[in-house]
Amino acid sequence: MKTTAGEVRGEVTDGVARYLGIPYAAAPFGEHRFRKPAPAPSWDGVRDALEHGPTAPAPGYPAPFTDMLPALHIPGEEILNLSVWAPEGGSARPVMVWIHGGAFVNGSSSLPTYDGTAFARDGVVLVGVNYRLGIEGFLHVDGSDPNRGLLDQVAALAWVRDNIAAFGGDADNVTVFGESAGAMSVGALLAMPSARGLFHRAILQSGGGHHAISAATASRVAGYAAEVLGVDATAEALSAYPWERLLEVQKALSADAAVSPDPGKWGEIAANGMVFEPVVDGEVLPQLPIEAVVGGASADVAIMIGSNRDEHRLFLVPAGTDRAATEPMLAALAGAYRLPDGALDAYRALAPDASPGMLLADVMSDWFFRIPAVRLAEAHGAHVYEFDWASSLLDGRLGACHALELGFVFDTLTTARGLTGPDAPQELADAMHGAWVAFATDGDPGWEPYGGQRTVRTFGATVETITNPRGDIRELWDGIR
Repeated sequence: MKTTAGEVRGEVTDGVARYLGIPYAAAPFGEHRFRKPAPAPSWDGVRDALEHGPTAPAPGYPAPFTDMLPALHIPGEEILNLSVWAPEGGSARPVMVWIHGGAFVNGSSSLPTYDGTAFARDGVVLVGVNYRLGIEGFLHVDGSDPNRGLLDQVAALAWVRDNIAAFGGDADNVTVFGESAGAMSVGALLAMPSARGLFHRAILQSGGGHHAISAATASRVAGYAAEVLGVDATAEALSAYPWERLLEVQKALSADAAVSPDPGKWGEIAANGMVFEPVVDGEVLPQLPIEAVVGGASADVAIMIGSNRDEHRLFLVPAGTDRAATEPMLAALAGAYRLPDGALDAYRALAPDASPGMLLADVMSDWFFRIPAVRLAEAHGAHVYEFDWASSLLDGRLGACHALELGFVFDTLTTARGLTGPDAPQELADAMHGAWVAFATDGDPGWEPYGGQRTVRTFGATVETITNPRGDIRELWDGIR
């Protein structure tokens, strides 16, 4: 298969063609370190594209999350690569471009759960993208190009525009989709001038347009990183250190912010806990994504967005944090989020037997994931979903937690049992995967947009369309960022 940089050789199995580890930009090290992505060098002959390419430097997940959120490290510097799954034969197929999550510091598109075979089986060309993470991708430091991880994603979308027809895809029918940090990336892409015209639809799973930090806060983080190393806060000074050393610094800063989330030190980071994330730099990302969408950015892009019913249980339940939570902690959180008096009573009314820890998870799920999705849908008229199937693991206490929907969306349930447990229903995967394929094909996932009726499709023990779910709780957040 010919690309703009050279010819690649993939393989075909059961009607699905796979081309793995194709570079879409130059290796971001040496002269390209801390710079926007440069064009991939061309090659002579035919390049094998039979195995996933190198993954971005990442710390991995701590126990007890290692089994639930598997990590994959493939060594090498050519980390700006992508993989393509396509139906054998045919042309002008809808294209979906996947941006993985991982809090902007972990993850890769190479995980088995993200295998694109089912999408290709159902007539879609699926492209999975790797991009720079952590310090390498998002540290806002003098002498560097800002938001390099986001610019990597733009470069991958440009590669799709220029090359996907050769793989049977339609460059005029591209859906970009992502989960968690990947969905927040999609939210940023909606606001980025450099991404305009590179995609036509967008799906945001457990992420919206609220989570980005100011340039001032990001510059302070760069100062903290330089202070750890005892050097000036410049790209030139940091480039003297190998990525392994910067990864150690990255881990130390993230741990500090988690243990001592002082707003005086960390600014907006104290609320969302992500030290490395998109930066409102005024050029690459001109403004907070939700503000850009409210102002009409990407008004011509069809959007589907949603969240999981119990998102934050993933971050509280496995380590037992929910059981250690107290009523004063819950009250303090409500105050930090500026919820009105009586708000916690409304949450308790919905779950009268819930512990303080489970109520804590409910409030945090809303602030971090559900309400940002609602705000974007209000601004844009998106199709909205909620995932509501509960995992059987940890005595069912995980509920419908963060990332649980992924195996259903990709129809890869056998790879996702670390989160789902052994009894995930295939019929629910059929419904979710089918809705994603339908939306990518023609923009209609099978239910009405959010609109005045606040229409939401729920995917759980049953699949149904409801209006204004938990409306009284939603109203508590009116006027709150």
